[in-house]
Amino acid sequence: TVGRVMPHVEVKIVDPATGLTVERGTAGELCTRGYGVMLGYWDEPERTAEAIDAGRWMHTGDLAVMREDGYVRIVGRIKDMIIRGGENVYPREIEEFLHGHPKITDVQVVGVPDERYGEEVLACVIPRDPADPPTLEELTAFCRDRLAHYKIPRRLEVLDAFPMTVSGKVRKVELRERYGDGG
Repeated sequence: TVGRVMPHVEVKIVDPATGLTVERGTAGELCTRGYGVMLGYWDEPERTAEAIDAGRWMHTGDLAVMREDGYVRIVGRIKDMIIRGGENVYPREIEEFLHGHPKITDVQVVGVPDERYGEEVLACVIPRDPADPPTLEELTAFCRDRLAHYKIPRRLEVLDAFPMTVSGKVRKVELRERYGDGG
């Protein structure tokens, strides 16, 4: 969680498609406004308009859920969200689950194009033992009855390492580009 709303600050969670505030317990985009929110990007009105709406709400790009007690939990990024057959799939949820697989050291989940469903779930994994990586069948069996069927990865790529930025973050965009055409 990232905690509760601070005094003199407003927070709302909205449906990214409609902009309407969602009920507590429902994932949506985290928006905030108040004294600590930037006024805009210096000399960049277009970027400012993309980030801050007419009501002065800053759209963070973070997917979040607010609990009934007011605590907010970040569940991912909008640009990382996978839409598979009309269902919103949050890669972070699947990644956290797959970290429990005994053959996986690290995992990144991305959406790749699919003719039937729009996007499909791809798991890119770094195995604990490169000589004995998990198979797609093992991954599917591990997920079955524990994840919703539309969240189960339909594709698997076993990697030695993830592409990284200079600041040490995984370049999910590169994974989508690399494997989006079938590998």
